[in-house]
Amino acid sequence: MGHDFSRGRTEREWLEHLYEGWRAGLDPAYAPEEDFGTFWRAGRIPLRGLREHHTLYAGFRADPEARPLATPSGRIELFSATIASYGYDDCPGHPAWLPPDSDPHPDPHSDSDPHSDSDPHSDSDSDPGPEAGSPYPFWLVANNPATRLRSQLDHGELSASSKVAGREPARLHPGDAATLGVRDGDVVRIRSAVGSCLAGVVVSDAVRPGVVQLATGAWWDPSAPEVATCVHGNPNAVTQDIGTSRLAQGCTGQLTRVALERHDGPLPPVRAHQ
Repeated sequence: MGHDFSRGRTEREWLEHLYEGWRAGLDPAYAPEEDFGTFWRAGRIPLRGLREHHTLYAGFRADPEARPLATPSGRIELFSATIASYGYDDCPGHPAWLPPDSDPHPDPHSDSDPHSDSDPHSDSDSDPGPEAGSPYPFWLVANNPATRLRSQLDHGELSASSKVAGREPARLHPGDAATLGVRDGDVVRIRSAVGSCLAGVVVSDAVRPGVVQLATGAWWDPSAPEVATCVHGNPNAVTQDIGTSRLAQGCTGQLTRVALERHDGPLPPVRAHQ
């Protein structure tokens, strides 16, 4: 089995195989002259034909007729007749804002369009804060983390140094933290109609009121389901498992409605890295 997996090559032989395959596949005008041995001894090679400055679509901009784009019309298209022909109500043939359906308990009296101008005297720049009366008054934004690449090396020293009480940090606006009665270092239970997770509080005025920011990538830990769906702070526990549309099926796990409360009970250990 080991021989089948490695195809009889050592690690060094695999590096040489990949390098030479890459070199052979390049346009001769750009392929390195150095073989693998030369490259390995030098530690680096110059790339031939390297352009210091590159303007995207420069040829098309200079002569659209002679250098068309790879679109049906050869031009920049804001509307796709092909996509429109599918008739998908969740993916029209042109860029559009569609009302989110991530609130499991929408208010039938509210206008779901954030661009609506129902109150011309309202201050559009004011901070709305949590939505009063909603069972899930906060918007959770699950961005990519700064201390790792998605979930890679979550057990590493840099990622571990950012944890709060061993959990992924959840950032809250100071006003929201005061309303919830939580401080830096507390642990909160974040819950939605889908599930729940534990996270450590970081109070920051860089977060908009009514928003909780919880990065993706904390390794999944469902070891204490009586406390939370994930005790380590993975936002997948509270987001919907749906695609962006019937056409694209991209990830929509970056945004959802949640509620927060301080966790005062015993903290279950995080076992994700064991």
